[in-house]
Amino acid sequence: MIELLASVADTNRLWYALPLVVSVSLVYGATRHELMGPILNNAFRAAVWIGGFMAIIFVVLMLISWAV
Repeated sequence: MIELLASVADTNRLWYALPLVVSVSLVYGATRHELMGPILNNAFRAAVWIGGFMAIIFVVLMLISWAV
């Protein structure tokens, strides 16, 4: 339990992922569309997809670290 709290306490570096995900999502949306509405819609969907993928990888790595 203490290891879980220690890993959660070290999440300050995750704040660097937020502007990276936003910028990648906006650029990805802008390469697909030209109007602002579809760009923002696609950027939001891409950001959710990237965040979900990062969460799945996080869970897999946590399970691997607990198994070892």
